[in-house]
Amino acid sequence: GDLDKVVNLLLSLSGRLARVETALGSLGPHTPAEDKVALREKQRLLVAQLEDAKELKEHVGRREEAVGAMVARYLPAEHLQDYQHFIKMKSALITEQRELEEKIKLGQEQLRCLRESL
Repeated sequence: GDLDKVVNLLLSLSGRLARVETALGSLGPHTPAEDKVALREKQRLLVAQLEDAKELKEHVGRREEAVGAMVARYLPAEHLQDYQHFIKMKSALITEQRELEEKIKLGQEQLRCLRESL
């Protein structure tokens, strides 16, 4: 459960940071200074939150290793391999699912913009 939450947090923060950086990159020369400052502050906060989330993931990883060591004492080798594979795949699948959701959102937003421009 913690792994799911941390992976989702990391993906959410990195997605939000990417959107802020895209917005910063698309600012024109006539953009009010307050908007630029607000976006830069949001970027700074997101970078700090992302670093905190990475530390949290490392902590969860260390705890996962401790749990894995305890599980290894009680499971036969075949079941232990299944358990380890499950944990690795769960994280990878969560990441892939989130990336697909982000791509769908981006596609929907692009479609909406295209419809509005017609």
